[in-house]
Amino acid sequence: MFDFFKQLTNPESIISYGGLWLLLFVVFAETGLLIGFFLPGDSLIFVSGLLCATKPHLLNTSFPALLILLISAAVLGNVFGYWFGKKTGETLYKKEDSFLFRKSHLKTTSDFYAKHGGKALILGRFLPIIRTFAPILAGVIKIDFKTFMLYNIIGAVAWIGSIASIAYFVAKQYPQIEHYLGYIIIGLIVITTIPVLVTYLKSKGK
Repeated sequence: MFDFFKQLTNPESIISYGGLWLLLFVVFAETGLLIGFFLPGDSLIFVSGLLCATKPHLLNTSFPALLILLISAAVLGNVFGYWFGKKTGETLYKKEDSFLFRKSHLKTTSDFYAKHGGKALILGRFLPIIRTFAPILAGVIKIDFKTFMLYNIIGAVAWIGSIASIAYFVAKQYPQIEHYLGYIIIGLIVITTIPVLVTYLKSKGK
């Protein structure tokens, strides 16, 4: 089981181990399930775009189809997160910390949401932890569902479309980039973690 969870945090392993369907499940889980906060969303999307250009047999789909499927998984994940937040409501704030849940993550997302409003659902797509808890929090505060869906779709298209497209077209021009995948993934993790860390430290200071 430990080995399985280790594989779930490795973008290359996710695609090699489970192909397209596991890729879609991980994107869905990271954007709608409490367990999703530790999954490698950004790097996974980047790797999927890169491999679609250099090793298309691994995903067995065209790039336009990959984009549509990934965006759909991200949208549905947020819808599930919204529904979960609406059903659990304020009881989520009383829930004790566990392996799958941290109240500090909810507090960080709440502060981010207070600063950016509905746009947090778009901006939060690019930030680990926040993209998992933002739709849940939207459900908790019962934001209008139509408004939520507008931000949900825009955020999914912007997030998936930008990262996957950059990876795909860069890999088409420079196939050798695949050999530096490890460094790229580390870079993505560092870049996306910094804003979340800054937000958390600010909220902790307050």
